[in-house]
Amino acid sequence: MKEYVIGDIHGGYLALKDLVGKLSLSPEDRLFFLGDYVDGWSQPVETVDYLIELKARYNTILLMGNHDSLVLEWLLNGQANDLWLSHGGAATVAAYQKVSEDKKAAHLLFYKALKPYYLDSKNRLFIHAGFTNQKGVAKEYFEKIFYWDRSLWETAISFDPRIPINSPLYPKRFLCYSEIFIGHSSLDKIGESVPTKRANVWNIDTGAAFKGPLSAMEINTKDFWQSNAVYLYYPDELGRNDF
Repeated sequence: MKEYVIGDIHGGYLALKDLVGKLSLSPEDRLFFLGDYVDGWSQPVETVDYLIELKARYNTILLMGNHDSLVLEWLLNGQANDLWLSHGGAATVAAYQKVSEDKKAAHLLFYKALKPYYLDSKNRLFIHAGFTNQKGVAKEYFEKIFYWDRSLWETAISFDPRIPINSPLYPKRFLCYSEIFIGHSSLDKIGESVPTKRANVWNIDTGAAFKGPLSAMEINTKDFWQSNAVYLYYPDELGRNDF
């Protein structure tokens, strides 16, 4: 069995399909999706349809991202936040305006079923953004932190690897899990374009919403695969590059 973790997609269905085709999946393989399936490129509906198809065929774990939580709120109450619209939500609203109510209802079930995080038998944590409680996700008070936190990654990239694990200066959050896999914070912000590890945190968000590719990494071997830069699949669109 191979286990793959996939970064933020942001409506880039064509890149997702291309990437999955490179993995040569077997029925026993497991897929972890870290969230942010929507908001950016013009195919959020096709992206969600494809994820539903993958879940029916493979052992697939689908996590909630902050953009997915915003779409869920919009589908439930019909109110669109202006800030969300300017950060990719407008493309999602436009796409859903073209589909039937039955399709929206099916996707509403999809968003409602997304997990806030996943902890496997090897004490590896999969989460969209991060957590703040030093004792781990089970002690976190607000679930939305799992979708919005950036402090975990900011701590990881500023961490001094010379600090020993038994030092009082060693970040206690890192001691909770053997490995942590996140998206949410695009790696182009630190000049990286491939899955990147800092401390015991792996970031898989290689900037698919902007100028980067979509990435998948085999969790055990750390081999990775990438689509082309996602904007190349959508030459007439800006994605989230317009703010």
